[in-house]
Amino acid sequence: MLKIRRAPSPGALLLRPILEGGAPHPSGFQGRPGEVLEISPAERWIGADGASSAHEWERVGAACIAAAGEARRVALDARGLPVQFAVGLATGALIRAWRFDRLKSGRSPGPRRIELLVEEPALLATPWARAEAALAGASFARELVAEPANRLTPAEFAHRLRGLRTEGLKVSVLGRKELQKLGAGGLLAVGQGSVHPPRLVILRWKGGFKAPPVAFIGKGICFDTGGISIKGAAGMEAMRADMAGAAACAGAMLALARRRSPCPAVAVLALAENATSGMAYRPGDVLRMLGGQSVEVVDTDAEGRLVLADALHFAARRFRPQALLDLATLTGSVVTALGHHRAGLFSNDPPLATAATAAGEVVGERLWPLPIGERHREDLRSDIADLKQCMPAGKGPQPDASHAAAFLREFVGGLPWAHLDIAGVETAEHTEGLAAKDMPTGFGARLLDALVERHFEDPHRI
Repeated sequence: MLKIRRAPSPGALLLRPILEGGAPHPSGFQGRPGEVLEISPAERWIGADGASSAHEWERVGAACIAAAGEARRVALDARGLPVQFAVGLATGALIRAWRFDRLKSGRSPGPRRIELLVEEPALLATPWARAEAALAGASFARELVAEPANRLTPAEFAHRLRGLRTEGLKVSVLGRKELQKLGAGGLLAVGQGSVHPPRLVILRWKGGFKAPPVAFIGKGICFDTGGISIKGAAGMEAMRADMAGAAACAGAMLALARRRSPCPAVAVLALAENATSGMAYRPGDVLRMLGGQSVEVVDTDAEGRLVLADALHFAARRFRPQALLDLATLTGSVVTALGHHRAGLFSNDPPLATAATAAGEVVGERLWPLPIGERHREDLRSDIADLKQCMPAGKGPQPDASHAAAFLREFVGGLPWAHLDIAGVETAEHTEGLAAKDMPTGFGARLLDALVERHFEDPHRI
């Protein structure tokens, strides 16, 4: 909860961001990032030196919450800051203060009420409403990612997405029978080993002008055992977050609806569990995809590209969008390449890639371009099908992120397309980030929202 006020309410801990040299103190406090000084039990100073953009002030806001400790009520002193920096300060604070307490018997320690102190609250009404819509989308995505797989099955995921109808979104859910009629062989195969059947969910936002929509495609693997190519036990519990791409797409759609974006948009979300059973699909199987291509399965733990392929083809054929962007926690190799700092970006359209990168910089969800070379596609040649799903393991290091992107490109129908491999950034790995360590980040929700606002909301450019 955020309240915009002129002065702190009684009992609120005052948190004052200080630029270097802005308030000299005998303690030696200089206002450098990471510095915290307790002035009194009711006031703390937080180093903010070098913050010169809205996103950098988001990081200051997050640092303020980290410095607040177990205080329940805090007041962020933004008096004297430009409006965009004050909004950034509040945004970062709310991102850092977010907690998932639904399954706990008590509440986690830390701020629950945040006040933003400014000279003229009325000046923040419009910019804060804009930021609040993006935060709502990111928070919705984070809540979905935080849910354990026994609570968020494909059916329950679809049920929660149906709740977005109250926001003005049109929601359609396709079950197993509809998917069989469509011929969605990839999504059906991945989901056939689980007692919880797969779903394909379509979210639509009408917008305010007539144009082809922007399409978001999300990987929604509610839990990933690896299937027959089973994962090791260590760390498998993190695979409940393998639906973070679908969650981010849903969050972006909520943000567009909350701020009444004029741009038409659609999200196609492929939801399934990749489980082991006597019904599970196997290495060596050949699948007939929704687009008609045959795919040789090499590794059942490379399931994400199969469900995305069907969803991409569905979106491309059904909606003929002006752009396709898919988000997925897809490969470990992108984490090897980029760590937990950036998501991998692959694209067949340089202007779209540039626009997505720029939007990511604005909100601090940074991307790094990676290649799809001719050899990457050649590596997927199959002797018995149109293409292989991936390269076999055990043949040395493989550029699997590029192989996955080359595979997905076969299903976009030549439309402008960007693939964001968000493995490694869907959960916070460090204590100094916007999100608290080990918390879902909602990576992608704010990026997609910013991309639409900056690149697609002018009907004259269509």
